[in-house]
Amino acid sequence: MPRQPHAAPGRSRRSYDQYCAAARALDSVGDRWTLLIARELLAGPRRYTDLHTDLPGVSTDMLASRLKDMERDGIAERRRLPAPAAATVYTLTARGQELLPVLDALAEWGAGELAGPGPTDAVRAHWFALPLRRRLAALGGTGTVEAYVDEGAFHVRVGQRPVAGQDHPEPYGDGPAPDGSDTRLTLSTDTCAALVRGDFTLTDAVRDGRVRVDGEGEIAELLRKR
Repeated sequence: MPRQPHAAPGRSRRSYDQYCAAARALDSVGDRWTLLIARELLAGPRRYTDLHTDLPGVSTDMLASRLKDMERDGIAERRRLPAPAAATVYTLTARGQELLPVLDALAEWGAGELAGPGPTDAVRAHWFALPLRRRLAALGGTGTVEAYVDEGAFHVRVGQRPVAGQDHPEPYGDGPAPDGSDTRLTLSTDTCAALVRGDFTLTDAVRDGRVRVDGEGEIAELLRKR
């Protein structure tokens, strides 16, 4: 188990006490739930109650503790939305946004484990956003894509990677894109999971009718042509 290091007042955290880049990263994001909180915050600012809803299984105390740790480590921050929303939300800092390729790699590595949901597994539509975004990016186009599956809708932005320190749109999010999309995909959750696992390609799924494509965006055109 990680040991408690000697730390400056007000900044106590567990550490592996290893002079290694991977160990230093895990000091900040290796605790249970931290990376899944980052997954949710990559979709944009979220209220505490929204995070708790979309992280089934986390206790309120654990969520509060992890958010506090992420603030301490400069990964997330709280801010007050202006009226009429007037709500306190959590958002990733520029350093927190740099976790996108980390989560991309983890989702790719774990995709083969999606053989089917277990009897106690929660499912959220936007949890498919990370791996599906990679499949769409492989097509070579850019644009905003909305995907509609059995559990609901989510959107991904392809070729629009956020830049640290700049106010860029989120790489993906729950529900339809707030600023509209140029490509829309309709498919079953089972088909989406099979795409994520790599059972077949997006173009194959479009060709055999498992994925319906609407819209006039570059990605829609690429999917129709292949």
